[in-house]
Amino acid sequence: MPYYKKGEEFYSPLKSAKNTGSAKSGVHHWIHQRLTAVALLILLPWALWSIHANILGASYDEVVAWLSQPLNAILSVLFIITVHYHALLGVQVIVEDYVHKEWLKIAKLVAQKLFYVASAIACIYAVFSVAL
Repeated sequence: MPYYKKGEEFYSPLKSAKNTGSAKSGVHHWIHQRLTAVALLILLPWALWSIHANILGASYDEVVAWLSQPLNAILSVLFIITVHYHALLGVQVIVEDYVHKEWLKIAKLVAQKLFYVASAIACIYAVFSVAL
């Protein structure tokens, strides 16, 4: 690819193309996805251990007693929020990259946000209804 010297800097022909380059919004999304991934690295082992040690094979009353402990309820809600937000961010990237019709892309993004928010609210409601 040829480069053109302008002053002391080199420019490629792509630099002068219109409507290309950074949209200045991807970094925010990327940081959120990495932060939720780090949070899940902490919360996922706790969730798997909790399910294995406290929930599998336990009676309903034992699960209610376990979930009624404030730390377990709080960590369960944090896990639910983090998983749903991380999944939403991941699916959003897929839709933005592979759906090319603008009206369909917008419809899918709105529908999936509504789905993930409703699912997270339902899960949090379930935790609170059992814990309280």
